[in-house]
Amino acid sequence: MSNWLRAILQSASGTGRRPATGAGLESSISGLYIAGDLAGAPVMKLAMEQGREVARHILALPDARGADAAVWDVVVAGAGAAGLSCALELLAGGLRVLVLEKGCIAQTIEDFPEQKWIYDEPAGVPATGRLWLEGASKEDLLARWRQDVAAAGLIVRTGEGVSGLIVHRQGGFGVRTPSATYSCRRFVLATGQRANPRRLDVPGEDLPHVHHRLYSPGHYQDEQIAVIGGGNSAVEAALALSAGNRVTLIHRGEGFDRVFRENRRQLGEAIAAGRIETRLQTIVREFTVGGVRTSTGEISCDRTFVLIGAEPPEAFLKSLGIRLENEWSGNWGISLALLAGAFAGMGIFHGSQTAGLLLTLSALAGLAWHGRRGCRWSWLALSFFLFYSIYANKRAPGHEFWPYQGWGAQALAFFGRPFGFWYTVLYTLVLTGFGVESLIKWGIRRRDRFQTRRFATLIGFQWLFYFLIPEFLFRAWVTNPALQSEAWRSYGIIYAWPLFLHTFFGNPHPVWIVWGLLLTFVLIPVLVLFHGKRYCSWVCGCGGLAETFGDRWRHLAPKGRQSIRLEQMGGWILAAVAVLTLAVALGGTFTALRSPAQTALDWYGLLVDVWLVGLLPMTLYPFLGGKIWCRYWCPLAKMMELLSAWFTRLRISRFAIYSNDKCIACGECSRYCQVGIDVMRFAMRQEQVDNLNSSCIGCGICVTVCPMEVLSYDRPGTPVLVQIEPGR
Repeated sequence: MSNWLRAILQSASGTGRRPATGAGLESSISGLYIAGDLAGAPVMKLAMEQGREVARHILALPDARGADAAVWDVVVAGAGAAGLSCALELLAGGLRVLVLEKGCIAQTIEDFPEQKWIYDEPAGVPATGRLWLEGASKEDLLARWRQDVAAAGLIVRTGEGVSGLIVHRQGGFGVRTPSATYSCRRFVLATGQRANPRRLDVPGEDLPHVHHRLYSPGHYQDEQIAVIGGGNSAVEAALALSAGNRVTLIHRGEGFDRVFRENRRQLGEAIAAGRIETRLQTIVREFTVGGVRTSTGEISCDRTFVLIGAEPPEAFLKSLGIRLENEWSGNWGISLALLAGAFAGMGIFHGSQTAGLLLTLSALAGLAWHGRRGCRWSWLALSFFLFYSIYANKRAPGHEFWPYQGWGAQALAFFGRPFGFWYTVLYTLVLTGFGVESLIKWGIRRRDRFQTRRFATLIGFQWLFYFLIPEFLFRAWVTNPALQSEAWRSYGIIYAWPLFLHTFFGNPHPVWIVWGLLLTFVLIPVLVLFHGKRYCSWVCGCGGLAETFGDRWRHLAPKGRQSIRLEQMGGWILAAVAVLTLAVALGGTFTALRSPAQTALDWYGLLVDVWLVGLLPMTLYPFLGGKIWCRYWCPLAKMMELLSAWFTRLRISRFAIYSNDKCIACGECSRYCQVGIDVMRFAMRQEQVDNLNSSCIGCGICVTVCPMEVLSYDRPGTPVLVQIEPGR
């Protein structure tokens, strides 16, 4: 597989993969659950809620409690917020629970600097469960947690981390530690990942004066100290140490772009005052007894702190047999051969030959079998077969794609209606079903009125403008015979050029031309002025399916610079549509253009309207998220982006997402962005997200998932109107 393709497929993982989880946060191994930092809980309060969620799921199972006293009902690995919350809930439910912890209770908090204040964010979410949480110092919080554990009688074995796992075929686990093996019915992994500091892996890193954590900055005085890193942890450590030491901050990058604005301000002051010296674009080669050898020379120091983040424990998770998100494993050659067999079977079947049907079913069963065994390529092949078959037969009878030519469209026509009609019915039902699910998930459960209105609007537009009006109501409402025969053009009531070309093509009634010009060149620009590209996430049927059916895979959207560069393809398609439209328009006057323009239009209909709008994006929904067409190829989306960027340059745009100073760099906003924007980078720098610096479609999910209420559509400092009820 080409390196660029592999890079795109793997870019969705961001800085590290999470374990793949299902209902109740159960992993790919039945009976093994993931909670807390490993499952993506960005703050302590939400980690506690995740632990409680896992406990409630286990307690609801009919076989939650076993009869064998020698077998623990549940073993929990990790005595942090998630692990303790889960264990206390299970214990209160009457289960036999054992907690294993390789360090001490709440090791991550124990590692914090002395008297560090622990916030109980997000403020608007109440703490749930049996573990105490309020704003407190590190020492007070640890004391309260130890009291909670002791009062409940919870068994916690500290200094005993999990080293391996035996999965029994008949169910249950053997949990290995360096000193014993514990039998249990279910296993909860809540070890977190911050206890695994990332290393440079250079010579001398294990010398006694090289540290990967900073506990008490005040313990170091009158020393020459080197701090390595370019994130908030490194900058904050350098600032703390600079109070009584000479500090050199070493960073491989050109600047501190991902650091909070306040930290950048304080760092600038410290540099100006001479308390901190920085070495940028510097790579560490080796640690020595008296210093650090780098790509820009040797730096003398008494002590070094390597603070470059935490390493996701992927190797440990895979050693336990846990499947991670976005793992492209399996044999793509076998998947390709089975896919070819499935299509060959359809070619033999030709609507009636049983042998061909059996071949297809056997090949599809083989793909499903390989997929369930972890072959992601097999699921991709199955997805391609499904959507290719749909779009191959959606065309007019006689124009189907191989192997359905001459029989596919007719075989899928029912009750006197062509398959194209039933495709619209299926599209609407799928969007509605998954739309209701997304509305409940993002709107009702989170009490988010923005998301509730958005998903309700998407469902309403699909039913009214993309199904009922073109298929039924237009003919009933319109009495003009010339317009009645063009009911299919009513899709252009909402779909604007350059997305819907046929508003202007094929000798349309003048009313369509007038409306098309008004929609594209007046209404759309006004909408963009106030709402950016929200048409994509509130109105459009293509974007509607991506936001609903594709929502469950939104975290798999390609990320990184390479994926952003590929967004230029939309500009090329927009330019091609403009040239094509001009050629078709001039073809009425210049006969030499007529035939080439029609040929180009036919090819556009095949390549763009079939492959790029539908077949390829829908195939890729479960693998690259739902916004492939909208992000990379849609000419209308690109036109709106260019308009919005222009309005932003003119400083008249009313669309942007703003940030306050509360970002904790959890990454949830970037993870769930369907168009792959590194929202966290903007939030950390308190820079607005707009269409001059991104392809944002205004879906607002980044605002919804932020646990600290950092992101908003209102500029910081904007007065908020509060309705005051009259006294009684």
